[in-house]
Amino acid sequence: MTQNDFEVNGRHFESRAEYTRALRDKASIDKIKQTTNMQNKAALERLNRDLQNGKYHFYTLLGKDFREEVEELLKKSRMESYVREELKKQEKRRRLVIVLCSLGAVICLGYVGIYSWFNQRTSNSYEELSNLKEKPVSASKAPVPTPQYTLDKKQEEKEVLEEYKNLLNKNKKLIGWIKIDDTNIDYPVMQTSDNEYYLDHNLNQEYDKNGSIFMDKDCDVLKPSTNFIIYGHHMRSGQMFGNLDDYEKESYYKDHPYIQFDTIYEKGLYQVMYVFRSRVYREDEIVFKYYQFIDANGEQEFSSYMKEMAEMSLYDTGVTAEYGDRLLTLSTCDYQETNGRFVVVAKRIEEDR
Repeated sequence: MTQNDFEVNGRHFESRAEYTRALRDKASIDKIKQTTNMQNKAALERLNRDLQNGKYHFYTLLGKDFREEVEELLKKSRMESYVREELKKQEKRRRLVIVLCSLGAVICLGYVGIYSWFNQRTSNSYEELSNLKEKPVSASKAPVPTPQYTLDKKQEEKEVLEEYKNLLNKNKKLIGWIKIDDTNIDYPVMQTSDNEYYLDHNLNQEYDKNGSIFMDKDCDVLKPSTNFIIYGHHMRSGQMFGNLDDYEKESYYKDHPYIQFDTIYEKGLYQVMYVFRSRVYREDEIVFKYYQFIDANGEQEFSSYMKEMAEMSLYDTGVTAEYGDRLLTLSTCDYQETNGRFVVVAKRIEEDR
């Protein structure tokens, strides 16, 4: 054997003695490989620890080559394991996203279904009420009850208009009816001592996210008050006062200048006068609060209120009011600012129609 034959695993050795030690190292390495799963990450980690801790002794560079080989295999195994774990995580996230999206879709469909059901129920309910309003009162029915408002205010009872007797038999909290021609606004108006109640209840005393159109508890149709304030939700469906903010366009006002508001005791036609945006203010803010203007204490205060609203109005209708005129204020939410309100103010132009 010549010196050039002293080669093991690509390594050349100078002497027969080194060559012999290399063959011994190779035999040890081959045995380790036979007894160790070199594709298994846990086995490679144990082997690597054993090599670092000196469990195996090598006498030539073949030992160094083997340790580097184990480290390289372990690095590759760790990377493959990391990739597998990441793929598992991605798969879990993907499944979670699918589940959440599916759940979200179910919730959205459920919400849309409930929303549509409420809207349909509200539409059907008010169509029924409108028909009931036109239906003649049956002589065989029990006497019309005293309106709840009259009971609350303890004032002298007035004669209820014939067309509202059927509705009053259905709900004693009815106080009137509001209608704007060629719009969806054609609703009964409720009134109770709690301004919160009709935010989420309908005429049938059922929970209804649409709520009802209702008059401020401090307004008095018997006295009557200087200003009737009527509230309604700004529903995206357009129900209630959902389209009231169409009055921000002067052209819309010109097409809809009149509001019919009947109390259960008398009819009334009102002409739109002011249209403005406002908001609900803190109690300690000294500013004109339209929602507190119900009765004017004298001509000077009335004129002051008119001036405030005229300055806030989005456009000049040319309509003005004098002390002694009766007013109607329609109010709904306005989302251009926090606690914003959109307001339409009209004055009564005739007593009966």
